[in-house]
Amino acid sequence: MAVEIVTFGCRLNTYESEVMKREADAAGLGQIESGAIIFNTCAVTTEAVRQARQAIRKARRENPDARIIVTGCAAQTGPDEFAAMDEVDLVLGNEEKLRSNSYRMLPDFGVNQFEKVRVNDIMEVRETANHMVDAIEGRARAFVQVQNGCDHRCTFCIIPYGRGNSRSVPMGAVVEQVKRLVGNGYAEVVLTGVDMTSYGPDLPGSPRLGKLVKTILAQVPDLQRLRLSSIDSIEADDDLMEALASEKRLMPHLHLSLQSGDNMILKRMKRRHLRDDSIHFCETVRQIRPDIVFGADIIAGFPTETEEMFANSLKIVEECGLTHLHVFPFSPRAGTPAARMPQVARQTVKQRAARLRAEGDRTYAAHLAKLDGTMQKLLVEREGIGRTEGFTLAALDGGEPGTIVERLIAGHDGDKLIAAPADRQAA
Repeated sequence: MAVEIVTFGCRLNTYESEVMKREADAAGLGQIESGAIIFNTCAVTTEAVRQARQAIRKARRENPDARIIVTGCAAQTGPDEFAAMDEVDLVLGNEEKLRSNSYRMLPDFGVNQFEKVRVNDIMEVRETANHMVDAIEGRARAFVQVQNGCDHRCTFCIIPYGRGNSRSVPMGAVVEQVKRLVGNGYAEVVLTGVDMTSYGPDLPGSPRLGKLVKTILAQVPDLQRLRLSSIDSIEADDDLMEALASEKRLMPHLHLSLQSGDNMILKRMKRRHLRDDSIHFCETVRQIRPDIVFGADIIAGFPTETEEMFANSLKIVEECGLTHLHVFPFSPRAGTPAARMPQVARQTVKQRAARLRAEGDRTYAAHLAKLDGTMQKLLVEREGIGRTEGFTLAALDGGEPGTIVERLIAGHDGDKLIAAPADRQAA
């Protein structure tokens, strides 16, 4: 019976789930007659942890005899919480989940020969091993891990305690992984990491993310589309800016870790940029790459946020020209400094999040309207659905998943673009 993996959270987790599946199969976990389910959790919000616990309970009800293993960031930061669940057989840390010996099972019991909790100190990990994968199951695009961990300590964030300090995958290993995936038919590869723009200082020669991007594009000429996941704009280096300006295979879509549009809140978050830094970055990139599309993470209702401070976050959506907005109602995470700060009333947090989302919906609708009548190259994700180079969703006919097709955009439905049928394209 195949090992089932349930993945929560980021693209890095999606990539790591492929590694976990391979390692678990190699350890013989799939040979257990009752089956095994691995939950790769996320800890970015309390809601993400709640959803994981809920899914675990449901899985146990539906699979009473299966072996349930919990890992990922929520397991790393709160192992005892999951170990206390009767539904859980084994808890693994973020480093342990990528090793086959963590999944080796006793034939007469079905659970690891070690204790129920196998979570070591992630801060002791000094390297990010390169794990080659051949494919990302169920995905039309492939993800490649280039970095893990974070050296910064934003006051709201628990992730460094789940991922450890920043460490980079050597450039040669990244290039080989991209070559392997392109050789297996992937037209688009996404580079992922926890704090990806901090790539390189722990490697010989201290290469930056921009050099890695240029090297991939130069050494993998058959790669059609290279995409970056979330970046911290204050760390963008000159080579990265040059690549955005000159490399058409580097997709014109950047998702920015903004978090707030107010300077005082940014300082209390312990961010390293101010609102003008974000606005200037977006203006500069738009000048060198006019077709750029920006997304961003913004937190609503951070502790001490006044209405005036929140208004600055609302305004920065327009000022930065943000299209794909990810809004997070502030959620205090135990153990973080922000959890000890004066909290905003929950109802106010929810209202502000709703107002931010409404502003995001407005700018997204304007973006969809702007693309009406244009020709767009779409990566087909699944039957009837594709994505533009700017990562905008589109409905289309025809095209095999994983292929890139060109279509005339004939309108939108407020949620996605509508591509004209393949036989009705512009001359």
